[in-house]
Amino acid sequence: MNFTGKYQLQSHENFEPFMKAVGLPDELIQKGKDIKGVSEIVQNGKHFKLTITTGSKVINNEFTLGEESELETVTGEKLKTVVQMEGDNKLVTTFKNIKSVTELNGDILTSTLTLGDIVFKRISKRI
Repeated sequence: MNFTGKYQLQSHENFEPFMKAVGLPDELIQKGKDIKGVSEIVQNGKHFKLTITTGSKVINNEFTLGEESELETVTGEKLKTVVQMEGDNKLVTTFKNIKSVTELNGDILTSTLTLGDIVFKRISKRI
């Protein structure tokens, strides 16, 4: 399955508790909670380019499946991690005790970030 496309956020669960847990300041949490961000993914075989635009904040990440890459987090921190593909529609990685699973089903992109007992879920639709 090819992930290439633009996806707009439709809904999210546990945004505030998750962002507090990763250390994002309250001011930024309040600004970001109602923004319908857009994620653009360009997939070329095992290589991915990901651009996440949330208001004026833009995060650009690039990685190749199975290879160590440096990825920027929502807090601006850059971390080394390895992204793997599970099946043909799930991207999975772990960084700083956070498990990240991004799953594509048809035109729906579901990102789930788990930190301890906090599960932050973002549901986006292809636009």
